[in-house]
Amino acid sequence: MSSCRSITLTHAENIHKMREVQTDIPEKPGVEVLIAEMDGCMVPIVETAAAMDNSEKIDRRKSRKVEWKEARLCLAHPQGSMTPVYGAIIGTPEQAGDQLLHCAIQAGLGTDTKVHGLGDGALWIADQISLKFGLQATYTVDFCHVCDYMSAAGTVCAGQDKQSWFDEQKNKLRASRISELLEVLEPHLEPETVKRGDAPVRTCYQYIANRPGQFDYKRALDAGLPIGSGEVESGHRHVIQERLKLCGAWWKTENAQHMLSLRVLRANDDWQGYWDRSN
Repeated sequence: MSSCRSITLTHAENIHKMREVQTDIPEKPGVEVLIAEMDGCMVPIVETAAAMDNSEKIDRRKSRKVEWKEARLCLAHPQGSMTPVYGAIIGTPEQAGDQLLHCAIQAGLGTDTKVHGLGDGALWIADQISLKFGLQATYTVDFCHVCDYMSAAGTVCAGQDKQSWFDEQKNKLRASRISELLEVLEPHLEPETVKRGDAPVRTCYQYIANRPGQFDYKRALDAGLPIGSGEVESGHRHVIQERLKLCGAWWKTENAQHMLSLRVLRANDDWQGYWDRSN
């Protein structure tokens, strides 16, 4: 192992061990509105068998197993701020929810703060925002994700007039006229016997119908809040992927997590805090 790599991994491990996740909302009003986003991306993981004792030699190339694990990234910042607080973990949805709550607290969460949650249609994201923030939070599905489903459905519903049909449905979405949108889709629903991959209208319909209350775009737009989770999706590139998804790179799970903690510290510009805590 090179000296540079050894020093980097040592600091990364120290950063991970020193990170204390705060999950108790402070008893103070806090900022008025917080934007909170979560998303996941896959990172390459490799595991090898360990020797039972020092005398045993193992050809680790033969015991090498590779897989992809989900790294969950989250961020939070007050409305109007351009400086998010990041968190990341290779772990369960519950652990990711704790990371998001910690980020929100660091960004000014209090007992009176309203949390505007954003993410794609993954159910674990909506569940964690509800569990961690309760009635303080609302959750909005990323607008572009819904549009992807509608675009696919438009091929069946509108044929050659797909673009005008699509524009009309997007206007309904922005106005939160969800029931009207479902009514437009209903006459074109494919039978349940049709495979999901061949049933874009039914897939779109179920995607919307199974997430009640998560498409209130009018409320968000009227309040000057974002309706897309592009900020956290962009964060994947510069927080996680630029380092953990280098060409040919595979990581042990613990090293990947330690490096995530280092990348988060870097993204949060907390180097001085780390050196202060290390002394």
